[in-house]
Amino acid sequence: MKRVFDLILAIFLLIVLFFPILFISILIKISSPGPIIYWSDRIGKDNNIFKMPKFRSMKNETPEVATHLLNNPNFWITPIGSFLRKTSLDELPQLWSILIGHMSFVGPRPALFNQEDLKKMRNDLNLHQIKPGVTGLAQIEGRDNLPLKEKVQLDKKYFDRQSFLLDLKIIIITLKKIIIRDGVSH
Repeated sequence: MKRVFDLILAIFLLIVLFFPILFISILIKISSPGPIIYWSDRIGKDNNIFKMPKFRSMKNETPEVATHLLNNPNFWITPIGSFLRKTSLDELPQLWSILIGHMSFVGPRPALFNQEDLKKMRNDLNLHQIKPGVTGLAQIEGRDNLPLKEKVQLDKKYFDRQSFLLDLKIIIITLKKIIIRDGVSH
């Protein structure tokens, strides 16, 4: 049921958001050099690496590390990157990852390929057994403001309690938090 829901919602959103996605693509292209989409190597279900698309919000030369590990993250942000991140619009291309089955709408956020500490913590709790998500309990409970261990504990809580109703609740709360920009660091 989860996969069917993911497919129906992803197709619906791609249709409804076609023109905003097109507009954002044009803004990215005219505001900074480089590709519109940034393909990030991420850790998926069963620790398989997959390419996750995001609207590019950072300069081409940005090191491939979590944003909080950069010395001066603001230096690397493109002219519209901050807006894309604050509104979570940079995440829209992940609808593609949902369509092809690499991600779900709800689950643990996919770790970067080089986040070995996060990978180990998740493996210790068997969290590698579920698909990563665009949003999850950690995103609605604090997002960028939570320490890594706390995020992983929330991912485990989701893993243990996952259900269709919990997914709907997380999606609704996520939308509310995006609108009020709660828990976003950039």
